[in-house]
Amino acid sequence: MLYVDRLLGVKWYVEGMQEAGRERTRREEYTEATRQALLAAGRDAFAREGYQAAGIEAISRAARVTRGAFYHHFEDKKALFDAVVVALQIEAAATIESRAKTQRKIWDRLTEGIDAYLDVCLEPAYARIVIQEAPAVLGNARYREIEEAHPMALLTATLAALKRQGELDFEDIELLSRMVDAMICEVALLLPGAENPKRLRARGQKIIGSLLGSFRTA
Repeated sequence: MLYVDRLLGVKWYVEGMQEAGRERTRREEYTEATRQALLAAGRDAFAREGYQAAGIEAISRAARVTRGAFYHHFEDKKALFDAVVVALQIEAAATIESRAKTQRKIWDRLTEGIDAYLDVCLEPAYARIVIQEAPAVLGNARYREIEEAHPMALLTATLAALKRQGELDFEDIELLSRMVDAMICEVALLLPGAENPKRLRARGQKIIGSLLGSFRTA
């Protein structure tokens, strides 16, 4: 009987641990769902009202969570804004990479990627949150850190690949990436108020293309 009791005890212990594991998984899923709801609500609020006007209470209500749940996930409104910017940049990088991969040659991938990046910059939420407000809210250092980890990382990698293949002759690839990135964002900022957005975009792309073309070797 003692042996059987021990077996049953082990069985109950294992089942208990498995159940605890399932409980933890459900809690983790709920935690992640709550975080995603706050990110979505924050994104909508920041895009619609701007960082300063958006309120934690309203964001929490929109996400259907308590104010306490908000502070469980984010230290303050700035922390949520930071997370929203990161999420937008991850999405932007995925879009750019997907579009660029449709081209076989690296130079064509560069051109397609820049076009895709400009499309992303024109999306209202991205334009307001990432381009217009993020540098001021997060500070230039943090803004560059996020940007360099996502969209600009693809641009830098592509330019570096062209340099390795001998198709691009420019010593400082990082500087070139920063300059091209700044030009793309500047065009995006000008487009909403332009009398002829299509013509302005074409001219902007021509300038960017001319800059890169001046360093092309093949």
